[in-house]
Amino acid sequence: MALRIFETDPNAKPKQSFANDTVGRFHGGKQVDNLPVALSEWRVTTGDPEVAAAIAQLMGGTPVDTDSTSENFIEILTTQDKVKAVISGPDAISSDLKLWNGSALIHHCDGVEFLSPEEDKGKPCRCPALMEDRKAAAKAKRGPSPSIAVTFRIAEDYDLGLFKLQTGSWKLAEVLHEVENALDRIGSEALCSIELELVEYTTKKGRDVSYRKPVIRVLKSWNDAIADASKSL
Repeated sequence: MALRIFETDPNAKPKQSFANDTVGRFHGGKQVDNLPVALSEWRVTTGDPEVAAAIAQLMGGTPVDTDSTSENFIEILTTQDKVKAVISGPDAISSDLKLWNGSALIHHCDGVEFLSPEEDKGKPCRCPALMEDRKAAAKAKRGPSPSIAVTFRIAEDYDLGLFKLQTGSWKLAEVLHEVENALDRIGSEALCSIELELVEYTTKKGRDVSYRKPVIRVLKSWNDAIADASKSL
């Protein structure tokens, strides 16, 4: 039999701490009629109404309950294409290459060797050597695409909890080593800017191209950011 002391005074119930939990995800797109659609501002999903309300206050938008069966069923279409983030270090970023057939993972490697299944781990994956060929194979569903996950806190509400960004961006994959090196040089938590950067150009054939790519800018150590903020008070 459980205690029921908070039924009569729910406001006295201690609030749950999310400081070390992954409480939500950032997305650069969404599914519309089963088709992927790129967004110009961040979409955040969570399963907690308090987290959703905090995101809406910080980044704009309105929390909406969706019919998603995932734990992050509350969606906020924010009005921001940038978020100041605190990344603990290079270990907060994971990356590999994956090819899925529905829900089945049929190719998993690091670009040179298989990472799974266990019996193939360490064996050459035989992916194309050239980046252009890798991208072409992935586009044709004959080769794996990047699978990048970044775990971070929101600088403006550090104790809100951990958030995760998962992306298959080749553009980010191409410079991810630079981000990891910058985090490694800081050697502690770093203040970063995670952005959906607008890219616009005209092709040689005169076609205008416009898209958004995820970008991670490492700005300074989090301790330095706190010190700078206290000086400005």
